[in-house]
Amino acid sequence: MKRSSGILLAAGLALGLAFSPLPAGAQQPAAAPLKPVSPSALAAAKELLTVKNVGQVYANAVPNIIQRVKDQILASNLSYQKDLNEIALTEAQSKAGRENEIGETMAKIYANDFTEQELKELTAFYKSPIGQKVLAQEPRSIQASMLYMNQWAQAFSEAVAADFRNEMKKRGKPLG
Repeated sequence: MKRSSGILLAAGLALGLAFSPLPAGAQQPAAAPLKPVSPSALAAAKELLTVKNVGQVYANAVPNIIQRVKDQILASNLSYQKDLNEIALTEAQSKAGRENEIGETMAKIYANDFTEQELKELTAFYKSPIGQKVLAQEPRSIQASMLYMNQWAQAFSEAVAADFRNEMKKRGKPLG
């Protein structure tokens, strides 16, 4: 049940990591500075994230980013494939574990956004039967909702396009 939690968070993080639209060298806006948090608040945030199994969201961040960088370089340097594969292996080994930085910072963010008591209450909720159901069911509910939104947007778009064509036809300027 825990493994399916956070699909929306996972999707957002995965898209952000995998498809960063910024060109090389471009700077992202700086995140809001985090205030210092107590060790107990940080521990409560980590426990909440563990209960929600958020670690699965970023577990493959390091190898995925290394692969993406290698593929980008390889696209314009095909003759270097062997070397780039070797470098990718070395990078993966030397950078193993760096994804834990994501978890640490996520815990600090949660500890900044919620009080220690709220974090404990959230953890208790997610450990409860209804919380476990949320963790298990919510990803399916979100997926079904997103599917509906896509279908709705497609149908709505077609209706609006038909209105444009009809109006342009009335103006004597039929669209192709």
